[in-house]
Parts: sequence; structure tokens; C-alpha cells
Amino acid sequence: MPVQAQPDVRSSGSMDRTRDDNSMEFGHNAAAASAATAKPWGNKESPNNEDDSNGDDDVDTTTPAKVTDPLAPRLGSHEVSAARILISSAETANYQCLSLLYFQRVLVVSVTERHRETWGQKAEFLLAVIGFAVDLGNVWRFPYICYQNGGGAFLVPYCIFLIFGGLPLFYMELALGQFHRCGCISIWKRICPALKGVGYAICLIDIYMGMYYNTIIGWAVYYLFASFTSKLPWTSCDNAWNTQNCMPVTSENFTELATSPAKEFFERRVLESYKSNGLDFMGPVKPTLALCVFGVFVLVYFSLWKGVRSAGKVVWVTALAPYVVLIILLVRGVSLPGADEGIKYYLTPEWHKLKNSKVWIDAASQIFFSLGPGFGTLLALSSYNKFNNNCYRDALITSSINCLTSFLAGFVIFSVLGYMANVQKTSIDKVGLEGPGLVFIVYPEAIATMSGSVFWSIIFFLMLITLGLDSTFGGLEAMITALCDEYPRAIGRRRELFVLLLLAFIFLCALPTMTYGGVVLVNFLNVYGPGLAILFVVFVEAAGVFWFYGVDRFSADVEQMLGAKPGIFWRICWTYISPVFLL
Repeated sequence: MPVQAQPDVRSSGSMDRTRDDNSMEFGHNAAAASAATAKPWGNKESPNNEDDSNGDDDVDTTTPAKVTDPLAPRLGSHEVSAARILISSAETANYQCLSLLYFQRVLVVSVTERHRETWGQKAEFLLAVIGFAVDLGNVWRFPYICYQNGGGAFLVPYCIFLIFGGLPLFYMELALGQFHRCGCISIWKRICPALKGVGYAICLIDIYMGMYYNTIIGWAVYYLFASFTSKLPWTSCDNAWNTQNCMPVTSENFTELATSPAKEFFERRVLESYKSNGLDFMGPVKPTLALCVFGVFVLVYFSLWKGVRSAGKVVWVTALAPYVVLIILLVRGVSLPGADEGIKYYLTPEWHKLKNSKVWIDAASQIFFSLGPGFGTLLALSSYNKFNNNCYRDALITSSINCLTSFLAGFVIFSVLGYMANVQKTSIDKVGLEGPGLVFIVYPEAIATMSGSVFWSIIFFLMLITLGLDSTFGGLEAMITALCDEYPRAIGRRRELFVLLLLAFIFLCALPTMTYGGVVLVNFLNVYGPGLAILFVVFVEAAGVFWFYGVDRFSADVEQMLGAKPGIFWRICWTYISPVFLL
């Protein structure tokens, strides 16, 4: 700021200085004053990061008074000229030095922001997205909802909501993550800072999901180890955990009051739920089950601790193995007696059910939770893509594979349900169960009646484990990427340690689900937990991107990456249809 010269107050000792010392002192003071007024940046860009916001309060905007320094009259003309040259040189040098520091700072920040890992291969990204989207719900939820809501007729609302609702949101998240190259928290600084809380909400939902989803994978791990025997333990009723009501499903005396060996194995051996009283008294943690879930967390840690470098290698196994197993099980299933009746039951359309609004609601919820927008995973995975990657083509490929996988899983499940109905001499609707009961009771029952049951059991539960691991990889990676991007110094530089502490925290939070009454808590969390919360979060996300950030601006971002603007269909869906789809 301008400095007004003040009378020189000195002690008697300092009055004996030479004229050259006085000239130099005057020159340095004037240079400092000139440099202060010549700063090329505002207060916020000060290179020493000091807060200069209150400095303007002391600025004197009046014309400086005449210099009254008693030494001034004693300066000769040659000394005044030297002082002026010195002032000019100091001002120029100071300006250039500070300017250099400023541009160095900008350069460092720019380089830091652009440095980001990328996928080793394009296939790794596609497999990671497919693995996240194709989860346990594709196996145990879609087939049940399909035959419950009209069989083949259900595919009509399912495809409609895929085209106009799910796919545009899926495409949106892939494009957002790839363009802005950051997680679900930091991205809002560039879109709508007021909605930054949406990113933290997504992280909380991901933690919530990890608390019970990994426990379900732990059940599959328990079944896998139990399958390594000469005879599957749920084949007969001769075990210590069986009750008097136990009866093989192949028995002619099997009634509705009887329980199958597979059901008792799940409820009385795996879970031991009879030792609890529901949520009122869940009992202690079951050690063997906790050990299985701990093994799942160990696998998750070593898959995520290095980021895309480690996850990109793991998905080659976890994403491809389920398809190999599904095809093997399909070939085996369609060869069983009664399989044709099950497939017919699965596909036969009941068009009158389309008049029921529940069918359309189920179709919308199924396509939404199957594709998985809103969990932050698509943002995180696509943020590691190269800037010019064709995310439009990726969205079409991965979403189509996801839906076709659900359809394929229906053939696998219903061919076996038809076989079980044939064995039990009953109708298919009395055999099937929704949710975990389908894959942990009904399907193991069918496997136990097949020749080579041990082999079929091992590959089936390996498929469930890989399906679950891919999804939990995606959910946790979304949160890890978001927090590492938001806090690069505190968390990003210590990713391995942060992932370890995060998984340890989630494991401790999940311990209640590993108690004897944990299955009740798992069902409670699954039914009443993430559904409405994630729908609300995605609606706010869509509104922030399409209405506040703007479809035109978003389309321009896509054009920078792909070289062409999205078509009129996508812009209409983003502006009107997709947000309404979430309501």
C-alpha cells in the first residue's frame, strides 16, 4: 500500500551515519512501497496464503504530504539520481520475482489436478462396471419379480423403463465421472456447490450397504466350505441340527408341515436363528460365521488397497467367472426333467397384469436398482477413464449386458424350479421363494438331488461369491475414491491405511448381522434401508445436473469428450423424463 514518509526520529548515535547510508535507506523504503502497490494479484491469490482481507482498512487514499525528512535537503543531485535508479530496479526485480512465484504456483496446482490413474485396459473398466451392475439381485430378485408380474409380459414395462429412465441416468453418471475425473463429493464443486451434501449422503449409503451385504456373501462362503465333503450336509435329516419335522423333499409323505433338510441346514446350522428371539434378543456373535465374513473383508481389502491397479486385475476373475458358471448351470438345468415347464411358466405372458400399477412400479424399481445409478460407483469407475473414451458406447454395452444377464439367470433358476416341481409333484408357484431363500434353500435342495451334487454346489456358491464381491468392490470404491479426491493430503496419500481402517470400521458395524438373530436384522436393513434414500439422492443428483448445471452445458461437456453432442432423445430424457422416472 502507499506509505507516507514520516519525520525521522533517531537517537544521537544514529545521527552520525554517512550520506550513502541515508541514500540506501531511502531507496529501500521507496522500493518496498512501490512493490506493495504493484502486486499483480488480489488478496486471495497472495503467494504466502496470508489473509489480507483487512488490509484495505488502513489504506490512505489522500495525496501523500511533502517529504519532511531532515536528511532530504542534504542529498546531492547525483545521489537523487542513484536513488531513483535503485528504486526502479528494485521494483522491477520484485515484480518479476513475485510473478514467477505466482505462475509456478499455478503450474504446480494444474499439474497436480491432472495427475490421475487410469485403467490398464479398456476391458478392465467394462468388466468393473458389469461386475458392479450384475449382482445377487439379478439371480434371486429378477426371476421372481418376472414370473410374479406376468412372466413375459413383464418385459414390456421393464424395457420401457430401461430405455427412458435407467439408461439415460446410467449414461449421465459415466459421462460425469469421465469429464470431471473425480468422485461423488468433489464433483459438486464444479456442478452445484450447494449440493455437495449429496456426495456425503452417497458415502453413508455405501457404508450402510456394506454392513449387511458382505454378511450375505459370508453365508455363501460358509456354504462353499460346507460343500467340500463326499456328501452334502443338507441332503439328509440324520444330522445333529435336524428336528423331528425334517423330511427329504423327495419323500412321498412330504407335506406343508414338514421342513426340508436344506431349510434346516440354513436356519439351524448356518444361522442358528433358533438361539435368538428376533430383534428383541439377537444373541452373541456366531464365531464361524464371523470368520467367513472376515474372510470376505480380507478379499475386499486386497482388491481395493491399490485402487484401479489392483481392482483392474481382480475383475478379470470376479466378473467373468459368474458367466461361465451360469452357462454351465443353464446347460445342466435345461436337461433336467420338468425344466421345460419351469421355462414356460417363466416366459408365458399374462397381459392382463399390465393393468396393475404394481407391475410398472416393480419394473421401474428393478431396472433402477439393477443398473445402480446413484451409488457413486459409476462416477468413481469412469473417473479413471481416459478423457476421450467413448462412454456413450460403454453405457449401451454394459447396461445391455446387465439386463441380458438377468434374463439369462431367469432360465437358470426356472429350469431348476420346474425340475423341483416335478420331483415334489406340485406346482411351481409353491416351490419358488424370493430373495436369499431362493439361492440358500430352494437351489441347494435341487442340487442335492442331482448326480455330482458336490461339484454343482461348489461352482454355484463360487458364482454367488464372485457376484457379491464385484458389487461390494464397486460400492466401497465409490466412497474411497470420493474421500481420497476430497482430502488428497490427509487420505489420498495414505490410501492403503485408509482402506484398512474403513473396512475395519464397517466390519465392526456389521457384527450384529453375524449374531444368531442376525438374519432378521439383515432382512430389516435390506427392506427398509437404502430404497427410498437412494431414490431421493438420485433425484437430487439428476436435478442438480440437468436443471441447475443445465442439459446444454452437460451436452457441451460430452461433446468435448466424444466430438459430438448427445442426440435430442437423450436431452429430452435428461430434461423431463428421467427426473420424473425417479418420482
